[in-house]
Formats: sequence, C-alpha cells, structure tokens
Amino acid sequence: MSLQLEHLAFGVPEGGDILKDITLTVPDGRLVVVTGPNGGGKTTLARTIAGLTAPTAGRILFEGQDITGLDITGRARLGIAYAFQQPVRFKGLTVRDLLEMAAGRHLAEEQLCALLGQVGLCAGEYIDREMNQSLSGGEAKRIEIATVLARRAKLSIFDEPEAGIDLWSFTRLVETFGDLRRTGGGTLMIISHQERILAIADEIIVIADGRVRAQGPKAKILPTLLADERASQCPIGKEVTVQ
Repeated sequence: MSLQLEHLAFGVPEGGDILKDITLTVPDGRLVVVTGPNGGGKTTLARTIAGLTAPTAGRILFEGQDITGLDITGRARLGIAYAFQQPVRFKGLTVRDLLEMAAGRHLAEEQLCALLGQVGLCAGEYIDREMNQSLSGGEAKRIEIATVLARRAKLSIFDEPEAGIDLWSFTRLVETFGDLRRTGGGTLMIISHQERILAIADEIIVIADGRVRAQGPKAKILPTLLADERASQCPIGKEVTVQ
C-alpha cells in the first residue's frame, strides 16, 4: 500500500484538535478525492501527509516506511509532491527554471509545451516569464500544478486545485487528472469539493470535524454526498472562481 495513516492527530493549544484519530489507507495508483465541509481538517490532513505540519499523535507510513519524522524535503526525496492551495512566488526564477528543477533534468521545448498545455496555458507566453507578482493567482496556481506533474511523483497531493482558476482551465485540469489516472501517473490525492473532480475519483474520503466520516469507492460514497447536498447544500460545490 502506498500510504497509511495510523491514529493520526493534530491539535493546537489555542484551537483544540483539528485532526482526531485518523486511520486510513490509500492504495497505489489510485485517484483519491478528500472532501467534506469547510473547516473539517482537509487541508491540515494534506499538509500533514506532505510534511509541512507535524502530527501531535500517530504515524504516517509510505511504501512501508515510517516517514512521520521526515520534513517536506525528506518526503519529496521519497516521491511525495505537494501543490499548495496558495502558490509560492519565486522571484528571479522563470517558469522554465521551475519546471526543469521539478523534473530534475533539461526539458525540450515540446516537453515544456506539453506540461503547460496540461494546465491550460500557452507555453510560448509563459516559458520565460518570471514567477513573480506579474502573474495572476490563477496563473501561478496552474504553473505550480505543472511543476508537480513534471516530477512524476509516486504520490501527488493537490490542495483544492480548482481555487482561483477559470472554468476553461478547470475543465482542462480535470481532463489531465483523468489522463494521469488512466496512464499510471502515480497515486493522486486531491482535496476538493467539486463534483466534476469527485466524478473521476476511484475512491472518496469524507473528512468532517477532524475525523474520517466515510471512505470507499466512488460508486458507494458519491450518491450519498449528492443526496446530502440536495438536503443541505454541502459539501459539494459546482462552480469554480472565474478570473
């Protein structure tokens, strides 16, 4: 199994427990969507798996190895990639630089074009642009997702990849996730409440109030979520931000 969480917990003195005794397994080569109401602990779970947040209890196993004590760099070396909800800016580095750093090798123009095309960007307009404040939030988001794709990681974690991108790019992104799933692009974990992303999942995990409320195949979990949405308008969203 690719990823195992055993009795994972995270809490802060002033805010109480955010994650509460989470135990779950994410099998290799699957597209798993983590969903649930806002404030339920989804992003904290993603950051804890990636190594940005240290759990206060429990442990994390990746390919049978206990990685609980490793930071994000150590986990990256083992093949775990993470795309931030709010991308980091890198003054002085171009998009080409970032993609080649992520891939760990020189990339030909057609390879750069293919990566940027997967996230809905015209390569000619972006390859030599600097990753600074001249890029909109949506552009920076898509470029960061492209860097994760360039790594071809064993486990790629995407925290609300739909945030801040336009509808056309969102459609292209959903297609890219579907392509990665079909072509063996590693294990994908996507934090999202978008129905179109949920619809391409192999497995859905519902996190609410810091706990796993449901986990199982899409065919089992999604109908329940849709019924809940009709009753309460939560947790699934149907629209993305248009910029």
